[in-house]
Amino acid sequence: MFGRKVKLRILFISLAFITLILTIFLILKSLEENVVYFQSPSEIRETTELTKKKIRIGGMVKKNSISMNTNQVNFIITDFKNEINVSYTGVLPNLFEEEKGVVAEGYLKDRNFFSATKILAKHDENYMPPEVKEALKEK
Repeated sequence: MFGRKVKLRILFISLAFITLILTIFLILKSLEENVVYFQSPSEIRETTELTKKKIRIGGMVKKNSISMNTNQVNFIITDFKNEINVSYTGVLPNLFEEEKGVVAEGYLKDRNFFSATKILAKHDENYMPPEVKEALKEK
């Protein structure tokens, strides 16, 4: 029915297509492990299922909420509608302070408590991450 050249072309195109699909799948699978999703305290309150994956929570550091122990810092992130308690062990960025924007990366323990592994506040005093700005506008 088909000649030898046509069969070879079909085989070559099929192998190239399968290789392309496999490459895209492997790239997306490796990125899936490194993607960290951003959420506001209100979005966490509204979720029905808590995840064990690493997430980022953004908002403003509530006034008079920072308490420092020897090597642990506890504070509250708010989006002016809901709040979440954050616990962090480590060195804080210089620009971390009350009533300033902050993004904390870590793991959610429950809807009220977040254990941070990283605090992202490397910006000047006027900067607010776009996601935080949008979340605050919505609420």
